[in-house]
Amino acid sequence: MTLIDRYIFSSGLGAFTGALLSLTGVIWITQSLQQFDMLTTKGQGLVIFFTLTGLTIPSLIVLIAPIALFFAVLTTLNRLNADNELVVMTASGLSPMRLLRPFLLLTLVISLLIGVMSLWAMPASFLKIRNMISQVRADFLTRIVREGQFVTLDQGFVFHYRERGADGSLRGIFIQDRRDPQHINTYIAEVGVNVQKDKQNYLILQKGSVQRQTPGEVDPAMVSFESYAIDLTQFGSEAEGAPLKPREYATLDLFNLDRNSDYVKNNIGRLLSELQDRFINPLYALVFGLIGFAALGQPQTTRQARGLRLGLVIAGVIILRIAGFGASALVAKSLWAIWLVYALPLSALVLALFAITKRQSR
Repeated sequence: MTLIDRYIFSSGLGAFTGALLSLTGVIWITQSLQQFDMLTTKGQGLVIFFTLTGLTIPSLIVLIAPIALFFAVLTTLNRLNADNELVVMTASGLSPMRLLRPFLLLTLVISLLIGVMSLWAMPASFLKIRNMISQVRADFLTRIVREGQFVTLDQGFVFHYRERGADGSLRGIFIQDRRDPQHINTYIAEVGVNVQKDKQNYLILQKGSVQRQTPGEVDPAMVSFESYAIDLTQFGSEAEGAPLKPREYATLDLFNLDRNSDYVKNNIGRLLSELQDRFINPLYALVFGLIGFAALGQPQTTRQARGLRLGLVIAGVIILRIAGFGASALVAKSLWAIWLVYALPLSALVLALFAITKRQSR
């Protein structure tokens, strides 16, 4: 790498890092505030709070990094032109393809970073978030809820206990689960003990009954018990044992789906859409980097013409990314749209390369 290459590469990398950190930081803070109730109402510590919110960073980077790279390329080229460095480089015989080399290297490095995040780090972080949320909700049930209070933990799910015994057990337990209107369950027990087994929390109810109300029936079915174990993680949206969401699948697992599974049959579109997105994310970084170079990769002396071109390119990139999101959403409903997911960025890539090579031939 020559001195010019290192100079341009370091300038572009600095601009990218600044844009990525600032944009990611703003969005991360906004999302973290939505999880602040873990500290105030669920009694979780700062370590859990920052760990849980920090796990969202890979998904933010995957979305933000291509945009940050695009603006980094534009910023670097605009500064080189404003300082007349681009004019000097071109006058000294530096061709557009030669000038492209450090920008292409930066684009490939960022695309590789996004690829790692998209294919491995992001699904792993979502799976970790799922497990942590289940644990937080289980802890909330048995350790944080105050005695004598009826607390709505989820829409249609109410938890109450009369008092806490000296041994830590819960006395006078009342649980009602109305989340599924077709199956309304009410649990009443004299004593409840929190037990952890195989990294899962269970509430062992003793000396109580379960009432199950079915629509269309006047009287509920009632079953008395001496001991009844409830998996606490089932009372969260990230229920243990519930099917994984598409974003929580490992990439290799998306290649080896069980086509006989009812969940896979009912969600094949969403699963394939997720798989395409993971491979298409790094491609958008490559496309945006080359579009930025194609727009401002030559000296310009007319500010008005340069500003107009810059505005058109930014608008085009925004439209392209929105169209990409739309194509991904369409795959979930119609599998034929998979070709559209790849056609959009690849078409833009071809146009950007055509504009660069055409400038080279002049």
